[in-house]
Amino acid sequence: MGVEMIEVVVSKLGIDPGTKTYVVVLQEKGAARLLPIWIGQAEAESIVMHMHNMKRARPLTHDLCKAIITGLGATLKRVQITRVENNTYYGELLLERDGNSIRVDSRPSDAIAIALRLEAPIFAAESLLMVPEDEDESESESYGSSPNLTPDTSSELSAEQLKIYLEQLRPEDFGKFKL
Repeated sequence: MGVEMIEVVVSKLGIDPGTKTYVVVLQEKGAARLLPIWIGQAEAESIVMHMHNMKRARPLTHDLCKAIITGLGATLKRVQITRVENNTYYGELLLERDGNSIRVDSRPSDAIAIALRLEAPIFAAESLLMVPEDEDESESESYGSSPNLTPDTSSELSAEQLKIYLEQLRPEDFGKFKL
């Protein structure tokens, strides 16, 4: 494969004020280039829950994927965001089981949520990364790849509690975007 892949981390998760949709921003590891990807509410909730170590009484889809991968004796080696076509991003999971490599097509948002749960590295095609516009850092909050961003690590949330939590979040809680 001739596409150069660059390791990235989840830098920010927020709401695009123009479209009122969620955006996950991947940042080149140790550098400034970014890759914003617009994602659905369910994937945003899943990523936020994992980053804040919030637990649900029953497993979410991405928790189920983690259980299936580990239950089958596979390892998630990495996820990759490979390309964009017609405003749709494409990703894949690269698994290994019994010495065999398995490539699984995935939406980037799902791949990111699963990678966070399995502590697997995330890579993006270099051509997708862009240099960020200057922004006032005092108005922006950046979340690193660490899943333990809050001191409460054992909270269990009902669906209603999670909905209330997410509804009370302000755009400033996620980060400011100039895209």
